[in-house]
Amino acid sequence: MNNKNLKQNIASVAMIFLAFVLSTVISIADEVRYKPFVLAVGKATGDMAQVVAATQKKLTGNGFELVGQYSPYPDTTILVISNEQLRQHAGQSSMGAYGAILRVTITKTADGTQVSYTNPTYMAHVYRMQGDLAGISTKLAATLGSEKEYGPEKGLTKDELRDYQYKWLMPYFSDRHELASYKTQQLALEKIEKILATKAGGAAKVYRVDLPDKEESVFGVSLAGPSSNDCSGDQYIMSRIDFKKIKSTGHLPYEFVVSKGKVYALFAEFRIAINFPDLSMVGSNSFASIMCAPAAIKSALTKAVGGKEEI
Repeated sequence: MNNKNLKQNIASVAMIFLAFVLSTVISIADEVRYKPFVLAVGKATGDMAQVVAATQKKLTGNGFELVGQYSPYPDTTILVISNEQLRQHAGQSSMGAYGAILRVTITKTADGTQVSYTNPTYMAHVYRMQGDLAGISTKLAATLGSEKEYGPEKGLTKDELRDYQYKWLMPYFSDRHELASYKTQQLALEKIEKILATKAGGAAKVYRVDLPDKEESVFGVSLAGPSSNDCSGDQYIMSRIDFKKIKSTGHLPYEFVVSKGKVYALFAEFRIAINFPDLSMVGSNSFASIMCAPAAIKSALTKAVGGKEEI
């Protein structure tokens, strides 16, 4: 073999090796697994009011806006945040309003007061948004802390999240309930605000965020239900599925999107599963234990937006 052929063979081998390395790196990157929540602080110092106040101060002092707050049940406070970056990012995607907010939670447990937040990158993939909100993730970690991600034991990959389905025949992100329809976006917003003030269906407004330069808004609502045993109620549902030591309080509140006068909500089978993807189908702490929730939530939201229920 002459020197020319030898050099060509070496070059070919080098190119094959480089291609293998690159494909391996890309494969590894694609297999990064994400979880829905981030534990900022496992044992915060102070009582609930002090931890809430300190958390609010950190958030607003670092460029986040507090757009809503509520306590769905004792020893629990949920702060809903947004900022210009989140809203601009959300406006670039179809039905992106779901990603215009993030939830920060303070939950008192027997082991200490936990401060957590919804994982921006996880949610960006779930809602099929442009980009992965890595910058927001970094900013939140610097603001509140980041001990670990949590939720399902193994987490899910980017591809799994962007095409998420809990089980075969279950809904995807693109499958949505159309709860109501109005002639214009402004009319829809005006009507819904008035209805929410009456707490129809047991729903009360927690927040509303409008996307800039886009006829799209997202509302978050607390769901109390007509009684403590109503299957749409926040406490009813969470008492059955949020049973791990590190609490997934950031599942709440439930939301709906108003886009060009039409009101949409995610199927509960999808909305619950994205935050509890490892929840079993049967058992005392399972989807079976809240089997009545999907229909009850849809009914409550339909009443809350002035829609007509199917008979």
